[in-house]
Amino acid sequence: MSFSELAKKRFSCRKFKEQEVEQNKIDTILNAALVAPTAVNKQPQRILVINDKEKLSKLNACTKYGFNAPLCFIICYESEAAYIRRYDGRNSAEIDASIVTTHMMLQAEDIGLGTTWVMAFDPVKIRSHFSIPDNLEILALLPTGYPADDAPVNPLHNTFIDMNKMVSYNEF
Repeated sequence: MSFSELAKKRFSCRKFKEQEVEQNKIDTILNAALVAPTAVNKQPQRILVINDKEKLSKLNACTKYGFNAPLCFIICYESEAAYIRRYDGRNSAEIDASIVTTHMMLQAEDIGLGTTWVMAFDPVKIRSHFSIPDNLEILALLPTGYPADDAPVNPLHNTFIDMNKMVSYNEF
């Protein structure tokens, strides 16, 4: 399938089968994260894999958007490890980790898994439950698994702003 087809096919999956995700598929997703582009290739992303039922239960106490997925990636970044633009001090860590997360979502779709990017969580609880060190910022949760046969696609999935509103050529 072409990239355009893959990008259009991928949707935020909010209902998963109970089927566990095989280690080779987890590794494939993590390899996509590893090769994702980051500013100056600093790679500030740090990823925690949660696939133990007891730990997933702890995670569900931190968000109501775990969707009972059999696997969840906690995407973090280390600001001190990132590129910092010398002109204005802008740190690339959050952007880099977002690019990494997008690569992971697309790779998961490509191998038959569903994901959804979750920002609605209690970072204090997550940090406590999973001993995430203070030098890491938690960006997102990425519940992942085999989509349920009746996993609904959000009705807004194929609704987009007008291209002319999004794009300007040469000036605003």
